[in-house]
Amino acid sequence: MDNDLFWKLLKPVHPQAANFCRKLTGNADDGDDLYQNAVLTAMRKIHHLRDINAFRPWLYRIIVNTFKNRNRSFWWKHRVSLSPHLFARAASIDPESQYTAERLLAQALTVLSPKDRAMVVLHELEGWPIAEIAALFDSPEGTIKSRIFRSKDKLRDYLEHRLPEETVHRLQSEAQYALPGHPKSDS
Repeated sequence: MDNDLFWKLLKPVHPQAANFCRKLTGNADDGDDLYQNAVLTAMRKIHHLRDINAFRPWLYRIIVNTFKNRNRSFWWKHRVSLSPHLFARAASIDPESQYTAERLLAQALTVLSPKDRAMVVLHELEGWPIAEIAALFDSPEGTIKSRIFRSKDKLRDYLEHRLPEETVHRLQSEAQYALPGHPKSDS
């Protein structure tokens, strides 16, 4: 397979894949680095792609594997990335509270394994259906659903113990902002 075909296949998925990398890492700089490394790996391994119609999941698998490998190194394990827009809805208008909430959610995402984090980001932030995620990770749909459910449970537990009590109550009382696994409060 030649380089021209690689770039033709990459062009339609480029914006979404680059954005996925930014969400996965929690910031633009690290996301861009991850994307660049994944694209270079994909270029080197393009001859392994058997079906050009499967380019998108193949590329995302390379991105996820690159992210997982990067998180195995000592330096990345101890780094907490910040994401400026993941948790803005739950924060008040006060910029300090918003910053604190964003940082807390970014920290919460780090409690997940790289694979689970990728699944949650793909499903919750990128809107991928369970079937596509199952195909990407070569796992049954039921396994993917349960991993995402358990991951959201971990995030909820992490956030519940770190958010101020009034914020937790406010989130529980507002259906669109309810923490995963919490029913809407009647108060």
